[in-house]
Amino acid sequence: MTKQTAEQYALVAAGTVIVVLTAGGFWLSYAHLAEVAGQHGLKSSPVRQWAWPATLDAFIVAGELLMLRAGLRRLTDGWAIALTATGSVGSIALNVAGASGAGGPEAKPLLDYVVAAVPPTAALLAFGVLMRQIHQLVDQPIGRMGPALDEARGTATDAAVHAAEPPAGSSAQPPEPQLRESDSTPRGGRPAGATVEELVEIGRIAAAEQGKVTRAIVRNAVRDKGLTVSGERLTEVMDVLRPELEAAADTGPDRG
Repeated sequence: MTKQTAEQYALVAAGTVIVVLTAGGFWLSYAHLAEVAGQHGLKSSPVRQWAWPATLDAFIVAGELLMLRAGLRRLTDGWAIALTATGSVGSIALNVAGASGAGGPEAKPLLDYVVAAVPPTAALLAFGVLMRQIHQLVDQPIGRMGPALDEARGTATDAAVHAAEPPAGSSAQPPEPQLRESDSTPRGGRPAGATVEELVEIGRIAAAEQGKVTRAIVRNAVRDKGLTVSGERLTEVMDVLRPELEAAADTGPDRG
């Protein structure tokens, strides 16, 4: 088993425990609040007795869903945090206030308050752990090609700049690039071709911009330059580009 597989199994197991803990704590808290409501004016209506806790716990559910949405978007939602905090603090306070002692109304040991406070507190903490895992997941880079493509993009740009610079110590004006020869092609004529090196350079830049390299991407990039490329020449270009990007992808994440 690889390290990545082990981490995935651990994450799934932890997520399952967190979800079960959150659901269990929420249910225990809700049921206790329903009992409290029955003891204070709603005993004659079981429907209202069990609906009453929703007026408080619904704030927790709404706030947690909005926080989940904000976490997936890498944002901080102040209203969602306020709703969750208000509902959670209120739920804990009412659960503790409604604790009934085992020895009668006048006898309420400290443990009774602890038992009443544990479920809503556990649900709140479990959700906080779940949100932390979500933030860590959305903050991870997507795919292995990110660093490699950044390096390939920089290499392609540097190569294009150096190719356009005249030799050191030369006072002569640099010759017109061959890629511009298509401008002098007569109307209706076939654009001038380019060397394999020039086509590779065009494909390298296009691959860095698109995040991948395919025959279609290279062909379209060549056409955008006003050039044409045969199937045989395109195969030669791809034979150069693919090993370069594969090597960059393999070595990119290990850098720095």
